[in-house]
Amino acid sequence: MRIAVLGAGAWGTALAIAFAGRHAVTLWARDAARAGEMARQRENLRYLPACRFPDALRVTADIGTALGDADLAILAAPLAGLRFLLERIKTLAPGKPFLWVCKGLEAGTGLLPHQVVAEVMGDAVCGVLTGPSFALEVARGLPTAITLAATDAGFAEAIAQNLHGGNLRVYANQDLIGAEVGGAVKNVLAIATGICDGLGLGFNARAALITRGLVEITRFGEALGARRETFNGLAGMGDLILTCTGELSRNRRVGLLLAEGRALADITRELGHVAEGVPAAREVARRAAELGIEMPITRAVTAVLDGRVTPRAAVEQLMARDPKHE
Repeated sequence: MRIAVLGAGAWGTALAIAFAGRHAVTLWARDAARAGEMARQRENLRYLPACRFPDALRVTADIGTALGDADLAILAAPLAGLRFLLERIKTLAPGKPFLWVCKGLEAGTGLLPHQVVAEVMGDAVCGVLTGPSFALEVARGLPTAITLAATDAGFAEAIAQNLHGGNLRVYANQDLIGAEVGGAVKNVLAIATGICDGLGLGFNARAALITRGLVEITRFGEALGARRETFNGLAGMGDLILTCTGELSRNRRVGLLLAEGRALADITRELGHVAEGVPAAREVARRAAELGIEMPITRAVTAVLDGRVTPRAAVEQLMARDPKHE
């Protein structure tokens, strides 16, 4: 299969490395200077240093060349850049099958990625690639299992079969909404877990937070039309556990630094990578309120991010809530 990976951040680079061993892969970088540097150095020094590119991996700054004769495009930009890439595919390669890998709800609209796709592309042969996966581990070839979700079962199964191999297991799924909700809300809960750990509240608190966080994901997802069982799989529980506990989690890192009293603007600048949980928290909280869904942890994270309450006060408010049935 010929694959165009559009976006040379950490995740796009990791996927390009992982798939280049079995497919003809072209990695597109928006910045020509960076593309040239990666082509010469055979690694992405900015986002994934010390992860060498396979000899067959091509790098270009020409998106038309990348799309060219590709059988599949993988859109590896953050959610804020999804519309731009969709417009380029619509213009340069209409009808081209594609996957996106961004997670979250679009800032300002509250739309999930598949809803953004529908707005820009109308009907398209497409899906999402998601699940518990740190870019560095994928690039190093460590065992990883992810989900490919699409409403077209045949497409999901065929592309999953093609991408599956080596130490990367790919499972097909038809619950596009559930896969996206799991990927979006778990980032918010990772910020909460980082705060919990940063305040030294212990493993009991962490376990309670993750468990009750899964309840919030499920409530939100079901209200949007997702299937409950999706949240017990890779795109739900799997991604939640990894992002809330893994040291490579950017969103967890945000929570840890907030617990230290650091300003959010300084934290996001220091990270150097996009932490999708920051914009997602506000959008999830807003949509949950509109739908009448109880999401106290998400609401508390949003209050901390907005500077309306301190991390410790947010925890105290959560613990002071009235007892309820599980």
